[in-house]
Amino acid sequence: MKKVILFFLFLSFPIPVFALSARNMIAMDIDTHRVLYEKNAYDEQLIASTTKIMTAMVAILNCDIESDATASNTILKSFGSGIYIEVGETMKLKDLLYGLLLRSGNDAALAIAEYVGKDVDHFVLMMNQLAKKIGMEHTYFINPHGLENNEGKGNTSTAYDMALLSSFAMQNETYRTIVSTKQYVAKSSTKTYSWTNKNKLLTLYEYTTGGKTGFTKKAKRTLVSTASKDNKNITIVTLNDPDDWQDHQTMYEDLFSTYDSVKVVDKNTFQVENETYYTKEKLYIKNDVHILLKEEEKKEITLDIRLNKLKNYENDTQVGTIQVKLKDQILKEEPIYVEKTKPKEKKENFFKKILGWFKK
Repeated sequence: MKKVILFFLFLSFPIPVFALSARNMIAMDIDTHRVLYEKNAYDEQLIASTTKIMTAMVAILNCDIESDATASNTILKSFGSGIYIEVGETMKLKDLLYGLLLRSGNDAALAIAEYVGKDVDHFVLMMNQLAKKIGMEHTYFINPHGLENNEGKGNTSTAYDMALLSSFAMQNETYRTIVSTKQYVAKSSTKTYSWTNKNKLLTLYEYTTGGKTGFTKKAKRTLVSTASKDNKNITIVTLNDPDDWQDHQTMYEDLFSTYDSVKVVDKNTFQVENETYYTKEKLYIKNDVHILLKEEEKKEITLDIRLNKLKNYENDTQVGTIQVKLKDQILKEEPIYVEKTKPKEKKENFFKKILGWFKK
């Protein structure tokens, strides 16, 4: 293990003070999952239609979004917000996803769930399986839309878990494209639809890149949003927040002014100093490593390089990791790969060459 300490000029920086109305809130760096701010972020709460982020991701990851889905009688169980498709109507899965995420269509959620999962219950099982896979340890889904049932029970999660989900979803190009769309026109087998995104932050705040709204009388206002500025990619989640539009903008502005995006590892200049095992090979990383840091944190960043001494390895085999740490907290871990040096062709011995001439 090798440790390299990065020193930066220290300057004092004011700590922002937030006046927020959310009962539960979190701000997370999308790229590292570092928590930048939290308020009751680990309490389990109803999440209403922000559920549909998971619904969309299960569909995107498990089905061809250009395929056609036909609505069955299942959509008749829908109430509340909808895109108002009818039984027997056929629409591309992609268009159903736009109706799901832009208009929060509960009928679209049921149509998607039945088409992708073959039945709604199995689709919900797929939602919970994906939640576990990405680390949402305090999340439980009972339906694909987020409404409470007749017993008052609904999908539950935490602000932290929903920030993990949002960060995961933003790695997917299809999801990013849909949630950043302000207006969309869709055509089904019988109708043409024109939808406006319910996420007002796309209009109110210029750095917004996406998100999902939610509301039930029991859950109150819920909102997941994402924004990017100067290579700073942040997601904010609020649960039970009567002033969510303003709270998200206020938080983004404070965080964008407080944190810098610092390139702590450059893939083009990366090297492992004093390395004694892979001396004949080249060690490399595939990506630059950027970290959001306050000014006073920059001098506290360390890099831990961990290499495995592999006896047999192919070209581009992962042979270790580089960990970026802030004190004892691991902020980012990047794989280290090996590039095998091509063996030089052996020059034929001069005397053997002469002997060969005489034999000929």
